[in-house]
Amino acid sequence: MKKTILTILAALTAAMAFGQTPEEVITRMGEEMDKHEKEGLSMVVDVKVPIVGTLSTKMYALGDKARMEAAVAGIDIITWVDKENQWEYNTKTQEVIIQKLDPKTTAGSTDNMEMFDDIADGYDVSIASETPQAWTIRCKKQKTNKDKDAPKTIDLVVAKGTYLPISLSTSMMGVSIKMHSLALGVTDSQVTFNAAEFPDATIDDRR
Repeated sequence: MKKTILTILAALTAAMAFGQTPEEVITRMGEEMDKHEKEGLSMVVDVKVPIVGTLSTKMYALGDKARMEAAVAGIDIITWVDKENQWEYNTKTQEVIIQKLDPKTTAGSTDNMEMFDDIADGYDVSIASETPQAWTIRCKKQKTNKDKDAPKTIDLVVAKGTYLPISLSTSMMGVSIKMHSLALGVTDSQVTFNAAEFPDATIDDRR
């Protein structure tokens, strides 16, 4: 009997030693993301709108630059942005429109690596489920959170071992958003518009 009790206590002690709070997991995730900041990040963002359906966008981010690939009304659109300009290529019309960005509305829009920083601010966090591979952390908006644009709940899945995010899901005003297929490693050429790659395109520079 004494041996059984000691075995149980040892198991509980081990579980407590390796168990982590959701706050600790999120903090560690942020630290790991910071370590890989210079590598860039790619992901798929699915936006599900009632009646309209799901719009899926492939995103690449490196420093102040980003690239987005999406199909809109059956037409593939590729967009490149940096802190000052935007290049939008329409595969149907084969036209590239270059425009200056409004710094007031685009400030921080290319800081995609930072989107997971301070994700728990204004939220109560808990571990909703756990597998040998990952934690699913539920973030519930606090009553003291006065940010009207902040969603009521966010589900964050973090990989064990690497502490890197696997996916982030939320919904606002009936629109569901899910970021998934996150991967590290983006080259500068992936996020930089190169006219030579589109020799048949018409370029309309509106800057």
